[in-house]
Amino acid sequence: MEKYIFETRMEVRDYECDIEGIVNNANYLHYTEHTRHLFLRSLGVSFAQLHERGIDAVVARMNLQYKTPLRCDDEFISRLWLEKAGMRYIFHHDIFRASDEKLSLRASVELVCLINGRLSQSEDYDRAFAPFIKEAPILLKGEPR
Repeated sequence: MEKYIFETRMEVRDYECDIEGIVNNANYLHYTEHTRHLFLRSLGVSFAQLHERGIDAVVARMNLQYKTPLRCDDEFISRLWLEKAGMRYIFHHDIFRASDEKLSLRASVELVCLINGRLSQSEDYDRAFAPFIKEAPILLKGEPR
């Protein structure tokens, strides 16, 4: 648990489930995004205010590993930790079914910042994330992760 820097609880809503009665895979992306937005808000960072200033954090890459499916009315815990590699902020998300702490999803979501539409470092995000950042090694193009 030590690596996690933020967590939130949510509940699966019936319309998020497919005909098999499990959460549709695309909804996990919403869960991770909502967790990141709540994390930002907990730091006093407004995604909307940064956007108004021309600073946008955008998803560049995602890696998702589906484990134990969530079902309608399941409560779950979304936890994250963060590292930085070059210009990328890498959010590591783990989603657990609350009833038994079984891992439901493991994801890494890489974000980059656009400032006035150009790929740039963001002093605002760097400052907000400084207490939590673990520097990741920068891999060369084609180098395995």
